[in-house]
Order: sequence, then structure tokens, then C-alpha cells
Amino acid sequence: MNRTLHNDAGGGLSPALLAEAPHRLLFFVGAVNVLLAMTWWLLWLIDVRWGVIGLPAGTPFGGWMHAFVMQYQLLPPFMFGFLMTTFPRWTGTPDLSRWHYVPVGLGLLGGQLAVVGGMLFGQQAMVHIGVVMSLVGWAYGVSQLLRVLLVERRAGKGPTWHAWSCFAAMAFGLLGLLLMAAYLHGAGPWAVTVSIKLGTFGLLLPVYATVAHRMFPFFAGNVVPGYRAWRPLWALAALWALLLAHLALELAHANAWMWPVDALLAIGSALVLLRWWPHGKAPGILWVLFLGFAWLPVAFALYAAQSAILAGGGEFVLGRGPAHALFIGFFGSLLVAMVTRVTQGHSGRPMAMPAVGWFAFALLQLVALTRIAAEAAPDGYFWQVVAAAGWLLAFLPWVLRSLSIYLHPRADGRPG
Repeated sequence: MNRTLHNDAGGGLSPALLAEAPHRLLFFVGAVNVLLAMTWWLLWLIDVRWGVIGLPAGTPFGGWMHAFVMQYQLLPPFMFGFLMTTFPRWTGTPDLSRWHYVPVGLGLLGGQLAVVGGMLFGQQAMVHIGVVMSLVGWAYGVSQLLRVLLVERRAGKGPTWHAWSCFAAMAFGLLGLLLMAAYLHGAGPWAVTVSIKLGTFGLLLPVYATVAHRMFPFFAGNVVPGYRAWRPLWALAALWALLLAHLALELAHANAWMWPVDALLAIGSALVLLRWWPHGKAPGILWVLFLGFAWLPVAFALYAAQSAILAGGGEFVLGRGPAHALFIGFFGSLLVAMVTRVTQGHSGRPMAMPAVGWFAFALLQLVALTRIAAEAAPDGYFWQVVAAAGWLLAFLPWVLRSLSIYLHPRADGRPG
């Protein structure tokens, strides 16, 4: 057995290894779409700005599909990979087998290929098929997460509230996918609007914040001498209440009344960050977690400012700036930080930030600022093109390194 592991550790590329652990397959799927989704979006933006490509018509509006792909196909494979690895550990239940997570990876991979392919080649039927494939893979994944929680309950353990919080968010994501499928099959534009808003405030933010609440103080406590972990459950409950309030106000088109909720989210997340901040020597792979989290109070400060301007009779001057402070600044930065950390640890490598990780993280900060500023620029589409190209440049080395790791045995020769 030891000889086999040693030989495998020195072996070459093996696609079969993707089925060895949830994070291998699902991080692989997500990493592919990091480049695939933004390549399509860059081409769409170039075509809108200069009209030099001639992408075919007859598909859903590109802006809506960009929001859908980013929220339901780019980030979720990473989330499923993480949650299907950590749920058994959080709940003290057996690890998942490949039959629990391989169908999820196949559904999400096939779904994103079909959606992006359909948008590139003007095949609306492919877009429909892709959304349905993602929906099936997602539903199967949510059912497996629920199964873990029910095993925990039958064993008389728990409840593990962080796991239930993440499950609730993933269930909201399933609802968002159903709404997008309904829109593509005849429902009105309201369905896609609700799907997109639900993806931000019912799915992504609760998952990211819940994982941060559980893991960031734990990570810091392991490497910073004298660090005292702080993660009260009331903070998580308050976050859920405020996010759902923001979601309800957005769906009611009461944007001018969101500023009190968003101001509380900005102030609250800033105070949590200050409480978590490591005062002492810490490795870079820890610092990027907290630096990425710092985008959350910035984003909600922008949301609050935009709402206050509307309440005072002003215009929608910040546009999609607050949303991109979330998507590129917060979600993008923490994607690099968390996935790098998990990839390093689960591949038997040193718990340190590699050069390509630093490059991706640093360039993403500039990409976020560029995309936010594009809302006020005279030639907004030009700067959106620059931001999209910057995303691809930032992620390309990181993705290539990550894909290679997932396709090779662990560096320490251990299974997984």
C-alpha cells in the first residue's frame, strides 16, 4: 500500500484522480469556468463596444446571462467542493463517496459548457439545456448536503448551525436556478430578476460569510500566538436578517429605503473584521483572507451611499459599482484566498501563498477598482473590457497551476 502511494505521488497527469475527492473535481470545474465564463463575457463586451465580432443573436440578454453564469455556474462549484468536503468534518459524519459528488460535478460542468457554448454560437436550446443540467446537478448536491445533516441529527449530534446556514443558502440557490429555468421556458422577466438578486443576497453572501465566520478565526488561531477566536452565532443570525431585509427591499424596488439596512451591514462587517484582525506575525495566506473580507464593508458602504442619494432625489449614479465591489472585490479576492488555502493543504503542499496566488489577488484589486470606476467613466464599455481582460490575466496562471494540481497525485503521497 505504501509503495503504491509513493509511486502514485511520483506519477504524471491522471484525469481519474478528479474523482478521488470532492474538492478535486468541483474545484477543477470551477477553475475551468473562471476562464471560460469571462472569455465569453469579454467577447460580448468587445462586440457591444466595437461590433467587430458579430456574435449571433437569438439568445437571452448577455448582461442577464453574465450575472447568472457568475453566480450559479462560476462560483458554486468551488462552494460545493468545499462544503462536500467540510460538511462531514463539521458534523462528525462519514466522508462522502464519489457517488455523492461526481454527479454534481458532471451536472455543473456540462451546464456551464452548454450555457457558454449556446451564448457564443447563438443556440438558445443549448442555453436551456445548460441551465437544466446545472439545476439537476445542484439539486443532487443539495440533497447530499441535507443527507449529511440528517445523519448528524439521527446520531443525536448537533445541530451544526454553520452547516445549516450554508445548506439554507444553497437551497436558495436551487430556487434561483428554478426561476432562471422558468424564465427561459416562458415566465416573465421578473423571474430572472429575482433569480439574480437571490443569487447575490440569498446564496453567495450567506455562504461566503458563514464560511468566513467559522473558518477565519479558526485559521488565525492556528498560526497567530495568543489569538482569541470570536465567532458568536448571534452575528451570523443578524447577518441573515439584514441580508434578507436588503433582498426584500430590492425586490420591492424600494432602493431609496435600503440605506439603513446597508449602513448596518457596512458598519457590522467592519466591526467584525476589526475583531478578527490578527495583531501579530501571520503568514500571507492568512492575510489575504482578511484583506479580501475588507471589501464587504466597502461594498455595503457603496450600497448605502447609492440608496441615500436616491432617497435625496438623486440619480442611480453608482450604477453597478457596489455590486462589483462585491463580485470582484469580495467574492473574487476570497475565491483566490480560500481556494488556494484548500488546494495547498489538500495537495500536501506547504501552507503558503504561491506566487501565482499573490499575482491573482493583487491584480484583482486593480480589476475591482477599474470596474467600479467604469460606472462613472465617459466610455464605460471600454473600461468594462479592460476589467474583463484584467480578470483573465489575473486568473490565467492561477487556474493553470490549480488544474495541474487537481490532475496530479498529492505531493506528500497521501490519498485524497
